[in-house]
Amino acid sequence: MELAYTYAWLIPVLPLVAALILGLGLISFGKFTSQQKKLAALLTLTATGAGIVLSVALLVSQLQGHEPYLWTFEWARAGDFHLTMGIVIDHLTAMMLVVVTTIAFLVQIYSDGYMAHDPGYVRFFAYLSLFSSSMLGLVISPNIVQIYIFWELVGMCSYLLIGFWYDRPAAAHACQKAFVTNRVGDFGLLLGMLGLYWLTGSFEFEAIGEGLQQALENGTIGVGLATLFGILVFMGPAAKSAQFPLHVWLPDAMEGPTPISALIHAATMVAAGVFLVARMFPVFEHLPGAMNTIAWTGAFTAFLGASIAITQNDIKKGLAYSTVSQLGYMMMGMGVGAYGAGLFHLMTHAYFKAMLFLNSGSVIHGMEEVVGHDPAVAQDMRVMGGLRKYMPITAATFLIGTLAICGIPPLAGFWSKDEILDAAFQANPALWLVGWLTAGITAFYMFRMYFMTFEGEFRGTDHHLVEMVKRENGSSKKEGHGHHSHKPHESPWTMTLPLVTLAIPSIFIGLVGTPFGNYFEAFIHAPGEAVEAVTGFKMLPPKELQEFAVMAGSSVGIALVGITIAILTFALKKIDPDKVAKTIEPLYQLSKNKWYFDEIYDFLFVQGSRRLSRQVLEVDARIVDGVVNLTGLITLITGEGLKYFESGRAQFYALVVFIGVLGLVVFTATS
Repeated sequence: MELAYTYAWLIPVLPLVAALILGLGLISFGKFTSQQKKLAALLTLTATGAGIVLSVALLVSQLQGHEPYLWTFEWARAGDFHLTMGIVIDHLTAMMLVVVTTIAFLVQIYSDGYMAHDPGYVRFFAYLSLFSSSMLGLVISPNIVQIYIFWELVGMCSYLLIGFWYDRPAAAHACQKAFVTNRVGDFGLLLGMLGLYWLTGSFEFEAIGEGLQQALENGTIGVGLATLFGILVFMGPAAKSAQFPLHVWLPDAMEGPTPISALIHAATMVAAGVFLVARMFPVFEHLPGAMNTIAWTGAFTAFLGASIAITQNDIKKGLAYSTVSQLGYMMMGMGVGAYGAGLFHLMTHAYFKAMLFLNSGSVIHGMEEVVGHDPAVAQDMRVMGGLRKYMPITAATFLIGTLAICGIPPLAGFWSKDEILDAAFQANPALWLVGWLTAGITAFYMFRMYFMTFEGEFRGTDHHLVEMVKRENGSSKKEGHGHHSHKPHESPWTMTLPLVTLAIPSIFIGLVGTPFGNYFEAFIHAPGEAVEAVTGFKMLPPKELQEFAVMAGSSVGIALVGITIAILTFALKKIDPDKVAKTIEPLYQLSKNKWYFDEIYDFLFVQGSRRLSRQVLEVDARIVDGVVNLTGLITLITGEGLKYFESGRAQFYALVVFIGVLGLVVFTATS
C-alpha cells in the first residue's frame, strides 16, 4: 500500500500527459491526429483507469487505518513568506478521488458512443483529460492556494467544454456566461483567502482555523470582519456549486455535449464548491454568521432550483435545475454542521445524477434519428413519450435514478437526503421545512420528466407538434421532418454499459450511511470530531428509532405525495396541467421564466455595464481626448506665434529678455 502513496501524484499527472499528447498532436499534426479516434479514447481511458487503480488502493489503505499522508515541497519563498505545494491523502481525499476517477472513466466510455460522429472527437477527449487532471489536482491539494490554482484550471476547462460547439451562438454565450459568473465568485474567494492570510499568516486549512480561533479569543479581530472573510471565501463555492445568486450559469451550461453535463455539471466540478467548504470547515465552524449564511443560501437554492424545474420542457435543463436544487441540499447540510451528511449526499448524488444526465444523452441520441439534430427539438420532452418501448435499458436506469433522487428507500438518495433533513431539523425547523417541501417538489418534477419521456404514446412523429416546438423555441433549423427514422432506438453498448454500471451505486451505495451502521460518517467526519467506530449492524434505541421513523416517514410521505400528483397529472391524465397553469398564471410564469433572474441580471449588469461603457466612452472622447487635443492646439498656436520672434538678431533677443525681466520686477513690486 505504501507504493500507492509514493505514486499518488500520478493520479492527476497521467490525464494531464494524455491531454498534452492529444493537444500537441492536434496543434502539430491536426488532420492526422483528428483521425486517430480509437487511439485517443484508449489513451484517455488508460490514464483514467490507472488513476482508478491508485485511488481505490488509497481508499482501501485509508479504510484500514493508514495515517493521512502529506508530501510537500517549497514552491515560493520571500523573507518570512513560505508557500508549499504537494499532495495530501486523507479520508476525504481518498473518497473524492474514487468518485471523480470512476465517474470520469464511465463518462469517457459513454463519450466514445455519443461523440462517435463528431469531427471534434479527439479535441473533446483532450478537454476531458485536462478537466479530469484539474479536478484531481484540486482534490489532492494540501492548501488553499493550490486549490485556487486548480480551481481556475477547472473553470477554464468548463469554459472550453461548455463552448465545445462554439459555432452555435447559444453555446458561445453559455460558456461566456459561465466564465464571467464564476469569476465573480472567484474574486470573492481570492479576497477572502488574502484576508485570512493577513489575519493568520497561513494558507494551510487547519492553521487558518487555529489562527482564526486565537484571534477571535484574543480580540485582535472582530467577529464581523472574520465573518466577512468567511462569506467572501464562500462566494467561490457559491459560484462553482451554482448557489443563489450565482446559479444562473449552470442551466445554460447544458449547451455543451451531454457527457460534459454528466461529468462537470452534475458529478464533479459543481461538487468542488461543496468540497472546498468541507476543506475550510475548520474556519467556518468558528463563524456562526458564515455558517448561517451557507445554510440559508443552500436552503433557498434548493427550493429555487426545484420550483423552476417543475415547468422546464428541455430534459437537460430540468436536470440542471435539479442539480442546482440538490447542491443546495449539500450546502444546507454543511451550513448546519452536518459535515458527514453533506459529503454523503455529494457522493450519492454524483452517481445517480451522472447516470440521469447520461440517460438524457441516450434519449437525445435516439430522438435525433426521428426529429433531426436540432437540440431545441431533440431535447424537448413534449415530443417524446413512449420511449420505454424503444429504449428499455435507458428507461429502467432513468427510473432508478428518479427513485434515488426522490428519496425512496432503500435507494441511495433516501439515506443521504434524509440525514441532511434530520440535521436541519435539529438546527432550525424552518430550514427543515424548506428542505421538506423541496423534497415533495423534487418527486413531482422528476416523475413528470419520467412520464413525459418514457410513458404514453410516442409524439416524435407528430409533425405539427414538432413544428410548434420549433417555433416556440425559436429554432432556425429547416430540416425536413420526413427524412428521418420513424422510431427511436436504444443506444449502443458503449452508452448503455455506463448507465447500468452507475445504476448499481445509485441503488446500493447509500447503505454505507444508514443510521443502523453509519460507516460513511465513521470514515468521513469533521476534523477534530470524535466519532465511534462502527462494528456492524445495530438496532437503534427506541427513542432514536422513533425519531428516525418520524423523520424518514415525513420525507418519504411528501415524496409519495409528489409522485402521486405526477401520476394523476401525466400518467392517468386526471389533472389537466394547462388548467392548473392558467389558474396560477403568475406563479407558472415565474417558474417558467426562471424567476426572471436572467432578465434582471441582463438589465442590471449586461445592459448596465454597456450604459456605463458608453458614458466612459463619452468622457474619454470629450474630456480626455479634448484635453490632449487642446494641449496640442495651444502648442501649435504658440509655436506659430513665437516663430515670428525668431529674427536671428542678438540685440532683439536682449530687448525681449529685458522687457520680460522688467515686467517681472514690476509685477513683483506691485504685488
